[in-house]
Amino acid sequence: MKICLNTSTIKPVPLLEKIRLVGETGYAGIELWLNDVWEFVARGGEVSEISRALDDHGLIVPSVIAMRQWGDFEGWEHQLVLDEARRRFALGARLGAPFIVATPPLENPETSHLAARYKELLEIGREEGIKPTFEYISFFKSVHTLKRAWEIVQEADDPDATLILDAFHNWNSGSTAQDLIDIPLDRISHYHIDDADPDKPALGQTDPDRVMPGDGQIDLAAEIKMLKQKGYQGTVSLELFNQKWWNKDPRETLKIGYERVFGLVNQ
Repeated sequence: MKICLNTSTIKPVPLLEKIRLVGETGYAGIELWLNDVWEFVARGGEVSEISRALDDHGLIVPSVIAMRQWGDFEGWEHQLVLDEARRRFALGARLGAPFIVATPPLENPETSHLAARYKELLEIGREEGIKPTFEYISFFKSVHTLKRAWEIVQEADDPDATLILDAFHNWNSGSTAQDLIDIPLDRISHYHIDDADPDKPALGQTDPDRVMPGDGQIDLAAEIKMLKQKGYQGTVSLELFNQKWWNKDPRETLKIGYERVFGLVNQ
């Protein structure tokens, strides 16, 4: 498996510095947030500078984050979201990412329309040269279990439909080992690795509760073993949203994170 870094893990660091530090630490890739890219450009930077930095440090971009609100609106508002999707997809493709994460609605519990909406995104993705990959979020009101996410991917009935997996969401949603086993290998786009606060129960944690692998209560070794048994040899990103780690020297965070993930995927 190729070890990557989702830049939320060192969020306060400027974008080009993120790229440099991730490359120097030895990661194979970096998962970029498009809002960071827009901010960089708004301050006078060029996308070509980002591409050059990625090349200079030999980093792949397994996916970019994120496309949101595509399941939230109707009519002309939905059309605006599709226009934004095209803009984000084009940027992600320019950065060399094969996937862009498509996040379901936060508040709307209705999910029956999401397969058709996801299929719309897949069509735009083919035109722009990138594949939207479906993400579920364990603390959202819409798609919050791995089982339902996989059902929607199947309902989309599209050869490019995939799921992005996340150890934290798998655990925090109460999803089962069988739910993971049921997903065919070719439908897994990428994998986020993270641990959960050791003092809080599942079903009630949110992004800031993620902790460094090995510091929490998720059996990450067992999940990695299941992925290996399926034949997964793709990309794995460390993804934290933890203020404690944001306050540390990013070099320390990156070094410890790499060592922890390396130990898990190479056991």
